[in-house]
Amino acid sequence: MPMHDWSRVHAGIFHHFHHSWIEEIARVLNRGILPFDHDALAEQFVGGFGPDVLTLKGLPSTDDPERGDGGLSSRRIDETDGTAVLTVPDIEVTAETEMPYYRRKQKSVSVRHVTDDRVVAVIEVVSLANKANRAGLEAFVEKTAQLLEQGIHLLILDPHPPTRRDPQGIHGAIWEWISGDEYLAPAEKPLTLVAYEAALVTRAYVAPLAVGDALRDMPVFLRPSGQVPVPLEATYQAAIDAMPRRWRTVLERS
Repeated sequence: MPMHDWSRVHAGIFHHFHHSWIEEIARVLNRGILPFDHDALAEQFVGGFGPDVLTLKGLPSTDDPERGDGGLSSRRIDETDGTAVLTVPDIEVTAETEMPYYRRKQKSVSVRHVTDDRVVAVIEVVSLANKANRAGLEAFVEKTAQLLEQGIHLLILDPHPPTRRDPQGIHGAIWEWISGDEYLAPAEKPLTLVAYEAALVTRAYVAPLAVGDALRDMPVFLRPSGQVPVPLEATYQAAIDAMPRRWRTVLERS
């Protein structure tokens, strides 16, 4: 299923699709892609933020034999009872930050989830509202930077073309904020899929795309150098299939 031109429909239709896509992503992650002690929850609030999909790692509890000490708390994260294995991503690093400069720019933020499980990753689908005005874009970019500062990995999916507020796309705005460096987006591929690995340095894995391109799998990191692939093509297709037929017709019209 190729990426559609979302400028063909009004914001309310994309909003409907947005919710459907993030639900599909959470479902597929919970069906065996994530390790046994990780969960994906759609639209949960943490520390005042409302990310689309949270990836949580369960905290050990002596009341739960599956999560208590019993040898499990010292197990490597990639020993997952055969349901998932963390691997290195099959996409090249686009850029790395110089962390000392990055840390000087950031404010401290405490991120907690109501379940008390530890937030390890956030997945965001960029909405039109995130780019509608300067305040909205700056709030989104600053939230992203704060999550990375806390060591929380990110996967950001932006199906909207750059605006005058983010002329190099959403990654260009984020990268300039956290590193001070410029990112030049390819003009022929203005849409952005980008994974951020929050390690001693922050690494960006950028996959530019255009309307009509198939979506590749993208990594969501659960620890530095350890990721699981998010099947964007399959989840996007499922979300499109669930849309009202008349709006699918508008999007798929040649």
